[in-house]
Amino acid sequence: MKVVLFCGGYGMRMRDGASDLPKPMVPVGPRPLLWHVMRYYAHYGHKDFILCLGYGGHHIKQYFLDYQETGSNDFVLHGGEVRLLTSDISDWSITFVDTGLASPIGERLRRVRRLLEGEEMFLANYADVLTDAPIDAMVDQFAANPDAVGQLLAVPPQAAFHVVEVDEGNRIEAITALKDMRLQENGGYLVLRQEVFDYLPENSDLVADACAVLAKEGRLAAYSYSGFWQPADTVKERVALETMYQAGDTPWMPWRADEGIGGVAASVG
Repeated sequence: MKVVLFCGGYGMRMRDGASDLPKPMVPVGPRPLLWHVMRYYAHYGHKDFILCLGYGGHHIKQYFLDYQETGSNDFVLHGGEVRLLTSDISDWSITFVDTGLASPIGERLRRVRRLLEGEEMFLANYADVLTDAPIDAMVDQFAANPDAVGQLLAVPPQAAFHVVEVDEGNRIEAITALKDMRLQENGGYLVLRQEVFDYLPENSDLVADACAVLAKEGRLAAYSYSGFWQPADTVKERVALETMYQAGDTPWMPWRADEGIGGVAASVG
């Protein structure tokens, strides 16, 4: 299945004032968030990517044009020649599309519609959230529900805030941790059918507009998941991912288990 990745956001909460990198290019270990997301999909056999570029798109283009396989693969250097023992992206197809500097997500998707012709279903992602959710099981569940136009990964709230219930006399009746409430949030991993384009007017948002209408019509499904899911919306969240990476705790990298890789030194590929 083709994978549409929305890579055009400014990512202001991640900005440090010293870099103009788009958020998907912020590194976790030696590779950017975008690479981790793409490697995850490739692990499940989905290697045909469409990158919806916007802010900082030139960084993403240049990264892949200059891509060095030796950064995350074992290799043999003999007589000045490099022989890779494994490969990341040699069998990937990556289409780079400028979808506008300030386009909302729905509009970015509209602008790559021509590249999805003939695809009954396709995958979509914000390119800035890591998970170990089984994407194959998510796709199977969606395929078994032909009435659904879209399905999103639904995860427990990540915020550590507490919700308070206040009566008419301004007295607090109860305090509940947000994570303990029967709520789920959009996890950013979507499976969509072609009909989604019927719900996307010009300059619309994918979730707030299209998915909201689909939900009201009973045509939006959820794949509930309570395992590892970590966004990188803020500097604090990115630091948390980097700390996990340096400790060798990388549940979002299932290919490591298949390759028998362990330890921090080997965790780059």
